[in-house]
Amino acid sequence: MENVDILAVGAHPDDVELACSGTLLKHLSMGYTVGLLDLTLGELGTRGSAILRTKEALESAQRMGASFRTQLNLGDGFFEVEESRLRAVIQVIRACQPAILFANAPHDRHPDHGRSAELVRRAAFLSGLRRIETVGSDGSPQEAWRPKAVYHYIQDERLEPDVVVDISAFIKEKLALIKTFRSQFYDPDSPEPDSPISGKDFLDFILARAQDLGRPAGYAFAEGWITNRYPGVQDLMQID
Repeated sequence: MENVDILAVGAHPDDVELACSGTLLKHLSMGYTVGLLDLTLGELGTRGSAILRTKEALESAQRMGASFRTQLNLGDGFFEVEESRLRAVIQVIRACQPAILFANAPHDRHPDHGRSAELVRRAAFLSGLRRIETVGSDGSPQEAWRPKAVYHYIQDERLEPDVVVDISAFIKEKLALIKTFRSQFYDPDSPEPDSPISGKDFLDFILARAQDLGRPAGYAFAEGWITNRYPGVQDLMQID
């Protein structure tokens, strides 16, 4: 696991692709490096299986150009914000030392998303405390590391963003990454049960949400972000 500029965390495989892959693709195109972290394997999903979703997740990460994708298997549907889970995320943060973290929405239709948001936010702070001792994959002590910011992406619920990112040039690539998760999304030939995200109209929703977020800023498509602190700018003339 190498150092990256951005670590994007999702409670489930495909959270990142659905909510913030446009922003990730844009930053990759500008030369920044990206790592991906799935807290669970998505094993409780209505369709597919944990093994299949992991295969799809790794395919998506390769297609995106991410430096790595790690899965922690913390327990889909049942993980809580407690010490062992916090330490697991701290170890990843210290291993790749990201400048910023992307995390799930603070609250959402799926309860895992809100818990994941709190878990990542707390782990980001605790990771900077040197008296919390962790070891890396090689057994050596890890240095304390605190990212400078945590940004929460907007998912299913209509939350008000603090900032939006123009992804107009990357919307087609975003949809292609989402469709990498073939087991989860629209497939008229699938024998598996329908789910809230498997209908054809769900991808229409993804597009409509991106259009809705982009419109106030004059963008064709955007992704929205919620911050835990005021974003600062040096030049007001540079804000769209």
